[in-house]
Amino acid sequence: MDLQYNESQRKEYLNMTDRIGGDWLGVFRGDTEFYQAAYWDLFTRLWRSGAPERKTDALKFMVGVKSAQTAGKYIETAIKKKLIVEKDNPEDARSRLLELSPQMKERLDLFFDQAVANLRNSNRVIESSQTPTLEV
Repeated sequence: MDLQYNESQRKEYLNMTDRIGGDWLGVFRGDTEFYQAAYWDLFTRLWRSGAPERKTDALKFMVGVKSAQTAGKYIETAIKKKLIVEKDNPEDARSRLLELSPQMKERLDLFFDQAVANLRNSNRVIESSQTPTLEV
């Protein structure tokens, strides 16, 4: 197997993920309760969809959480902290809709701008480093 990147380039990737992780924590104003993969999955999928999602579908967004009951607890915490808004589904009275609160949407928009800037900066650093000549 040929290695594609050298140690310096790999470390830059880790530096980038550290910066992005710190920025992610900043989205929640330092509240470490939300520094979990389950919340990453939930919030990024809701942001990506750009539209209200059925609560039952949002439960499945948290792929690392196997229990719907546990996923529901994560969602309820996010609702209580006003990061997610729950509302009636006008098309189906038996289901509820979830969407990011306007403040959370704004925070995530800023976070993704920072993440893309970090990615672009890291790309410049990686591109300026030599590629390895080592084979494994």
